[in-house]
Amino acid sequence: MSLHVLSALALLQLAPATATPPARAGTLAREGTLAREGTLVRGMTVSCQSWGWEWGTDAFARELDALAAIGVNWVAIHPYARVRADGSLSWRDMDPEHPPEWVARPIREAHARGLSILVVPHLAHWGGPWQWRGEVDFPEGAALERFFADYGRWITAVAACARDADGFAVASELDRLARHGTRWRAVIAAVRAATSARLTWAASWNAYQDVPFWDAVDAIGVQAYFPLCAAADPGEADLRAAWKPILADLRALYERTGKPIVFTELGYNRSLATAREPWAYAQDEGEQAARAEALQVRCLSSALASIAPESDWLRGAILWKWFVGPAPRENFLVNAPAVKAAVAAAWAPARGRAR
Repeated sequence: MSLHVLSALALLQLAPATATPPARAGTLAREGTLAREGTLVRGMTVSCQSWGWEWGTDAFARELDALAAIGVNWVAIHPYARVRADGSLSWRDMDPEHPPEWVARPIREAHARGLSILVVPHLAHWGGPWQWRGEVDFPEGAALERFFADYGRWITAVAACARDADGFAVASELDRLARHGTRWRAVIAAVRAATSARLTWAASWNAYQDVPFWDAVDAIGVQAYFPLCAAADPGEADLRAAWKPILADLRALYERTGKPIVFTELGYNRSLATAREPWAYAQDEGEQAARAEALQVRCLSSALASIAPESDWLRGAILWKWFVGPAPRENFLVNAPAVKAAVAAAWAPARGRAR
């Protein structure tokens, strides 16, 4: 086992119950933001149709060129571990001294193109008693102890393998487990010992106010699937108006914590319900598909236009999602021509100004 992981695990095992994460000298010279000074995160999650081997391929590298052409300056990947009802986790072996290509190569390829990269490890809950990650929870007892022991080992191994990444999410959508603040502080401290990446914790749109340890990370991560309008076919003005109270609440959190905010996921499906339930997986097909795609584009364009003026505290968004190669059966596709064009319209001009 590498020294990176050993030192990280030592922090998990030895931290007293009320400890706060130790500060590391010189770590946050950039004021804790996930974005470089003066830049907006214009990000894209490059997802997978497998367990993630695609991230280590030439095809992934080619997708980065396509993303840079539409103004993307950050990419994200999401390595998996499987979680079970007894609290145990399983994952692919990773040697931090010889990181697997599906973790190491995306970082190299992104940096070679001047892109930054965020690593957002995900728990695969499929086959368990939960409908989605936000429901993952365990009562006090053996299962909870087992979960945090396994989670600590896995997340520090991923962090050590991805130690050259620019950003790292310590968790994604584990909202019901956020109440265990002391345990998460120990995990965050262990991850800091394994990587110099700036850290976030990705909370769901309806749970970010309940996280008790925002002071321990560098930026507040929000999965931005906020319901916007109940109307079946809202217009641009309706969608822009819906963002105003959302942004007001987020700004209040920023002012209270002093932590910049980044949307660790922002996306809309090809669905006539996407403004009402942006998280829903079902897509409209057939004669409804064109109307649904138009609404998908309208929602995304309105969101990007709404958040852009707030960049002093809301540092941008990672869009959900893009695939390596064709993905006709997948949802939330930003690869789709009309959606991709909307992103380019919002972001490519910024790319030109940055040159």
